[in-house]
Amino acid sequence: MSEQPREPDGEAGAQRDAGSPTPSLPPSAPDGPSSPTAEGADAEPETPQRQPGTPAGDAADTDVSGLLADADLLLPDGPPADLTGVSPASPVGRLAATVERLSREVRAAQAEAEGRALIELAKGVLIERLGCGPAQAARQLAELAEQTQLSPLELAVDVINQAARDRMSEVTDAFLAATKAADEAEAESAAVRLRAAESGVLAADDAQAVADALLEQALRPLGAAAVAIWAAGPDGSLTLAGSAGFSPAEATRWRYVPPDVVTVARRGLMEREGQWITSLGRTGLPSIGLHHHPDGGRVALPAGTGGRIHGVLEIAWPDPLEPQPPQIVRQVEALAELCAHTLEMYTPLPAGATEPRVLPDAAELMDLADGLHDPALVLVPHLDADGHLVDFRIQHVNNRFLDPAGRPRAVVSGALLLEAYPMAVGESELFQRVERVYATGEPFRARRMNLTALVDQVPLSAVADISISRHGSSVLLIWRIEDETARLASLLQNAQRLGRIGGFEENVLTGEITWNGQLFDLYGRPHTSTPVPLEELPVHAHPDDGVSIRRFLRTVLHHRRPAAAAFRLQRPDGVTRHIRIVAEPVLDTDDRLLLIRGACQDISSQHWTEVALAATRDQLAHTEQQATERNRLTLQLQHAIMPPTQAPLQVSGLQVAVRYRPAETEQLVGGDWYDTVVLPTRQVLLCVGDVAGHGIEAATSMVVLRNALRGLAVTGAGPAQLLSWLNIVAHHLTGAVTATAVCGLYDPVHRTLRWARAGHLPPVLVRDTDAQPLPLVKGLLLGAVPEATYEETEIQLAPEDTLLMYTDGLIERRDRPVEESLTQLLTTARSAPTTLDQQLDRLLTYSKSDTDDDTCIVGIRVG
Repeated sequence: MSEQPREPDGEAGAQRDAGSPTPSLPPSAPDGPSSPTAEGADAEPETPQRQPGTPAGDAADTDVSGLLADADLLLPDGPPADLTGVSPASPVGRLAATVERLSREVRAAQAEAEGRALIELAKGVLIERLGCGPAQAARQLAELAEQTQLSPLELAVDVINQAARDRMSEVTDAFLAATKAADEAEAESAAVRLRAAESGVLAADDAQAVADALLEQALRPLGAAAVAIWAAGPDGSLTLAGSAGFSPAEATRWRYVPPDVVTVARRGLMEREGQWITSLGRTGLPSIGLHHHPDGGRVALPAGTGGRIHGVLEIAWPDPLEPQPPQIVRQVEALAELCAHTLEMYTPLPAGATEPRVLPDAAELMDLADGLHDPALVLVPHLDADGHLVDFRIQHVNNRFLDPAGRPRAVVSGALLLEAYPMAVGESELFQRVERVYATGEPFRARRMNLTALVDQVPLSAVADISISRHGSSVLLIWRIEDETARLASLLQNAQRLGRIGGFEENVLTGEITWNGQLFDLYGRPHTSTPVPLEELPVHAHPDDGVSIRRFLRTVLHHRRPAAAAFRLQRPDGVTRHIRIVAEPVLDTDDRLLLIRGACQDISSQHWTEVALAATRDQLAHTEQQATERNRLTLQLQHAIMPPTQAPLQVSGLQVAVRYRPAETEQLVGGDWYDTVVLPTRQVLLCVGDVAGHGIEAATSMVVLRNALRGLAVTGAGPAQLLSWLNIVAHHLTGAVTATAVCGLYDPVHRTLRWARAGHLPPVLVRDTDAQPLPLVKGLLLGAVPEATYEETEIQLAPEDTLLMYTDGLIERRDRPVEESLTQLLTTARSAPTTLDQQLDRLLTYSKSDTDDDTCIVGIRVG
């Protein structure tokens, strides 16, 4: 040969090693032979001498043994029959051996036929490229096979792939590239399998033969066990067009899947990328063969071409499916596309029918559109040069059509949908809806869809009800623009229904009365009954409302002025409704009364709500009055026991002063208390306390504790013992209240003070210009536990010393800790006036407490 084969283009040619180079296709010859091999294209060539490794004969007698050797690449043998216990010499054994032999011969013959088809296709490619005859093409194919050390079948597939450069060849190239490092021979068989599957699919005359070819030639090598080809119906149903690997009973049971039944195939139809399921049992989805392969993987891919989806290819694996590499994914997608060519011509038979169903063509659809009372468009798909759907052409517009832009029907008819209405791809997604209906056949319905059209570059919107359906290869688009009058009428009707309002109109000249349906419902009367005239309204009202009804009628009918009234309507079913009626007179040009129109509203719910609110207000006022009286009595009780000031005690060498500041709000009247009394032992009892809580309970508990402490003090016990006894009283005799207290006994002879505390703030000692709290002693608050022990301490006072006892209402603040408030009190106490009364008044004046709680202060000054 004078021309050397070129290096192959693309990825496929890069996958051969140095020992087996892959030939490239010779360039096409425009007018004649391009190489010595093609000389004498018009004459019959000489038969070449058989060389070692060269197939004998020309392409017409291509080495059949090579094809038979490649049979295993195309159709792997099925599992042998189980002949255990059967003698080969027996009739059954001989019959089984005959069946196996015939099966092998059938598979070999099928592989040979498919191999010959691929070789003939490769010869046609060489004839077109070289411009030679069939004999020269066969000789060229044989020489290339000898040079590359490939079988004729594998070489033919390479030639077809390089010439086609279609999706199948791309998938083959990618698969070869992915498997070269693993096994070159197996990679070569993948190309043969794909082309053989394509040949089998294109030669098949129905979907069942396609399923058989796909399973045996392409999917079993991938580990698949079964395959199903589903045809999508225009109503969204799925019909099993063909299957392989499933039992006949299972295929019969799954012959038809109604619309809206969610299956694996349905999921694959709805999603562009299809469904890749690792284990079918985990999804819970029903599907064909579920009981045979419950844990196996599933793949469901939409089978479409030219922008239209015709069905679904579903593949079943016996075991869980691991994530597949992109090469396998593209291979399976290419097989789904092959199925689409068969499904494109597939028409399922209706139940009981023997003739194929005929879908209406565009002409019949135009006649259907012209018979509609709504605007309608008949759309046909518009494909590009590659067969992809890019737009829809407006084939026909019916006589009801009105263009939003005001264009005549002749201008719109024949135009592309996106050219006539570019806003169809906007927010309404109208074009996407049409595209989806055309692809799946499932009709689309929508109410109050917003449509936008461009008029002089100004977008105009309209609200319409949309209907899109596919009929054969055409799409019918119907819309109904919402009429403004109808929309307002619907809005008014819904408002009357929600507001329970009924309207009426009464012609006083003719006596004609018009009610709407809501008014019949308010009166409890059937819609076919005679409306009630206004003058008979008192008959249907409660007798107690007669006066107001007659006043209403006199104002409207005689004074001819608008009026309103409320009355109780007694319905025929015995139910009484509270109604508000409003009416106005309508006069003619001569100022004569022509008709009365008005409305009635059911205000029963409002009436009973007002009654409930009035009762609630009355109850609330009564409760507030009781609370005010209770707080007043509590305050009077506290003031009777705890006056704001107290007469000074007559004790030699000691000044005693007290201050009580009640709470600013009566509801906060609490349990603060104090007591100063001279005991029989001539000692002075000094104490302050605070009962937890507010109100009458806190005030009565304060009285109990104060009187109990005064009675216990006459026993001569010390402060610690007095608080222990007072804790028992608080826990057992006052309803388990809790309180704090500080108790002291002052000895005027020795000027000593013994004191103890029960959870209370310590007293403050003011000496000269210094003020400090007394050291803390342990003591639990009163009433917390049944029995408690308290510590007691004694201090020596000096002349002019001042001791202050107080409750937390003097210093407590919500926004700062007690320690900080106590520091503020000590600062105020250091700069005290000369007299004890002035000092206590100053402490109350400069108190920064913000709790509005009541406050007690007891102060003593040593003389």
